[in-house]
Amino acid sequence: MQERSERTRRRLVNAGAELFRRNGYANATLGEIALAAGVTKGALYFHFASKDELAEAVQERGRTMLDDSVRALREAGNSPLQSLVDTTHWLARGLHEEAAISASFRITKECTGRQPHLADFHRTWIAMVCTLLRQARDAGELRPDLGWEKAESLVAAAACGIEVMSGTGMVYAELRRRVSALWSLLLPLLVAPNTARHLRVEAPDEWDGPGTTLAPGVPVAAGGTAG
Repeated sequence: MQERSERTRRRLVNAGAELFRRNGYANATLGEIALAAGVTKGALYFHFASKDELAEAVQERGRTMLDDSVRALREAGNSPLQSLVDTTHWLARGLHEEAAISASFRITKECTGRQPHLADFHRTWIAMVCTLLRQARDAGELRPDLGWEKAESLVAAAACGIEVMSGTGMVYAELRRRVSALWSLLLPLLVAPNTARHLRVEAPDEWDGPGTTLAPGVPVAAGGTAG
């Protein structure tokens, strides 16, 4: 019974993510979400008392995916800075392939300032980016003469711009090239030239092809470099 209940909840979160992504928070109705999930409205209310609760669950899934991906990258032996580069590529792909990622951003944008307050996925994303950049600084990957506040502001703004570019309807192949180009410009500003050469700016090779996931767990061979 518990397993069946968990399956139903997952279907509802999946359906909610897709409809929030496609129609927005305000326009997605619980009736449509229940229908898309193949369950009754009564079953939906058993798991989620309101649309707010379902929206929180969608964002929680997005946060979990982000956390799992970063953990896998770090456990695979990637440096903090390489993990940051790869995490931005993860976001570019996730915005196209995982409804919970793009839906989490859209929910945040639509619900900012409303009451009751919903989770802020933009803050979650910025916090992860800044944490990885701080770890890179502590590991000695950044230039010692680099002003920390300036570097943090620049990288955070660039990382948030990935979601903005995706929102214009840019296809994934183009967005992926833009993220690589972004790091080709940023890395020489952040690290010493001899360090930049050892950092890959392109998405990991293992993420290409059918059957790949958004939570890589193995190191990747060096591809493109920062210059």
